[in-house]
Amino acid sequence: MTDIDDLVQRVAVRAASDNEDLPAPVGDARIAEAEARLGFALHPLLRRLYREVADGGFGPDYRLLPLLGPGSSAVGEYLARREASVAVEHPEWPAGVVPILTWGCAMYAGVDCLSAEGQVLLFEPNPYSGGSWAECWFLDSAGLAVWLETWLAGTGWFEEDAPDRDGVVEPRPWDQAVSRLSSGTRAVRRKSISGRE
Repeated sequence: MTDIDDLVQRVAVRAASDNEDLPAPVGDARIAEAEARLGFALHPLLRRLYREVADGGFGPDYRLLPLLGPGSSAVGEYLARREASVAVEHPEWPAGVVPILTWGCAMYAGVDCLSAEGQVLLFEPNPYSGGSWAECWFLDSAGLAVWLETWLAGTGWFEEDAPDRDGVVEPRPWDQAVSRLSSGTRAVRRKSISGRE
């Protein structure tokens, strides 16, 4: 089991070493504002990253989005994608999945704030062939803590220089995609952060 306090500290050290102009962390008022706009609580580890490390600007490749803001932000991207998924036959974005960074080419990493571990998902829309968007959702990591450990170790699928490319675990289809995309906003109302109904 990961020591979360130690993990957050190691992420903070790496973030500071990777980016001299790291944004300041956000305060409790901004976290509360973000959660009010989202309509659900951020995953606890994600909340700590924004509150204790920085308001985005760290992490793999394109780095975490700021939580709120006038430009692209985690909350803004979530609300835009959810709005586009309301009252359509084939919703593209499941409730409760907060986009935390873009991989480019319309791909996103998102944290499932309705799962206890904070599953990290990959949205890869480029193979979309019409109909359900479920084929575009992949499980990148069983939890945010594991995903961060992978980034810190340089062993993620997204690391071109991973020391053991043959041993890298690639994202696999997300088995909850169909049910979560069809459940709409009901999932947010029924589930708490712990996953209990």
